[in-house]
Amino acid sequence: MTSREPAAPETATPSVRLEEDALGTRPIANHIVYGIQTVRAVENFSISGRTIADIEGFVPAILIIKQAAARANRRDGKLHPGIADAIHAAAVVFLAEAAREYFPVDIYHGGGGTAANMNVNEVLANRASEILTGCLGPDPVHPNTHVNMSQSTNDVIPSAMKIAVGGELKALGDVLNDLIEAVSRKESEFAGVVKLARTCLQDALPITFDQQFSGYRGAFERQASELKRLEEPCLSLPLGATAVGTGVGATANYRNYVFEELRSLTGKAYHAEGNPFDALQNADFWISVSAGLKATAVTLSKFASDLRLMSSGPRAGLHEIALPPVQPGSSIMPGKVNPVMPEMIMQVAFRVIGNDATITRAAEGELDLNVWESIILESLSESIRLMRRAIPRFVLGCVIGITVNAGVGRRNASSSLALSTALAEIFGYPAASRVAKHASSSGISISRAAVECGLLDEESADRMFEDVSAFANAEKAEDIIYSFRHSSPL
Repeated sequence: MTSREPAAPETATPSVRLEEDALGTRPIANHIVYGIQTVRAVENFSISGRTIADIEGFVPAILIIKQAAARANRRDGKLHPGIADAIHAAAVVFLAEAAREYFPVDIYHGGGGTAANMNVNEVLANRASEILTGCLGPDPVHPNTHVNMSQSTNDVIPSAMKIAVGGELKALGDVLNDLIEAVSRKESEFAGVVKLARTCLQDALPITFDQQFSGYRGAFERQASELKRLEEPCLSLPLGATAVGTGVGATANYRNYVFEELRSLTGKAYHAEGNPFDALQNADFWISVSAGLKATAVTLSKFASDLRLMSSGPRAGLHEIALPPVQPGSSIMPGKVNPVMPEMIMQVAFRVIGNDATITRAAEGELDLNVWESIILESLSESIRLMRRAIPRFVLGCVIGITVNAGVGRRNASSSLALSTALAEIFGYPAASRVAKHASSSGISISRAAVECGLLDEESADRMFEDVSAFANAEKAEDIIYSFRHSSPL
């Protein structure tokens, strides 16, 4: 048997690499695509379970900024073309999958977003260096020197916020328009069906269901218009302001080129803020955005609350409408069905209102930079995300299936003491008040009470109150009142 020399052991690839920053060196597993500053941030801030990758559109917005910056710096002659192209190619990779494993920084982090910016810088630098391995030497792309060239966290993060939130506002507006369309269909479906209006939760004059639903539609249309208006300021970015608004670190050419490249990449008319010092110091714009979100949420909550009231019962409540049953309502009471979709929407609204308080406090900032943008972004993102997800479910699971109980509506409208308003126009308020009190104490209709109080004979009373839906129309009501004023029915 021939003996064989033992094989020489293969040289093992190191499983870790050493990275260095201003605070020292750290070993990092080779499979991790980010670097030392991200590692420190993960150790320091992992508290919420939500990372920058969970904020809709945020990491993609930073990636697009890095692409635009690399292309602008290449045009300006500051960045090697090969490195610029590698950064751009690396960003394309992560735009396709901005996963948590690559961007693990918790949204609750200090430093005005430095950890988020550096997380993206490090990921792009490492991936771009892999692309260029063998071309420009080992690790040719540095996160600060190259990826962050002509930028600072202080102009990148607020710019990324506007890019991300602007896109999310557009998406929220789209689903809100779907709700408007659904409410409009119900408005048409319920045309002319009379019901009793209520003010202070007490009986008022007759109204029609389509009139009531037109009020909901009008409010949602106004909110959609406001959200659309808020998209425009999101196109104005502080890129080029760098650390404190002076622009130090970025050339005049870069400040022009970066917006040209950003417009080319996105197709949107992004442009520079008029006052970069204002843009970095102040965050009051986000109060305006949050106010728009809060107004939308409160309008949704009011609509949902009204649906709960109008559908209450069904045997001991208002029962003016019926909502589609989507799940059993009780673990102990068979047959009970709850208005769960409106209740879901109302809870979303409560959360949006709470987020608005957080944003208001965080927008204060101090001196030359608002450093609370992380919590502002998280709060805005959550408010938009919740409404974006809740509204379509609310439309499909509730609004499109609403039906009216026409008999209940007409009966309630016919029995309202507020019909005495017509008598007040003819006979004066004191006489009409006596009729209303008599109807209330006797448990009879206004029509019958008017006869018993001697204001109308039976034929006239029947003619006046025959069609209560007429009192939901100002012109028809005025015609009735006019005819009785001039006919002296008694």
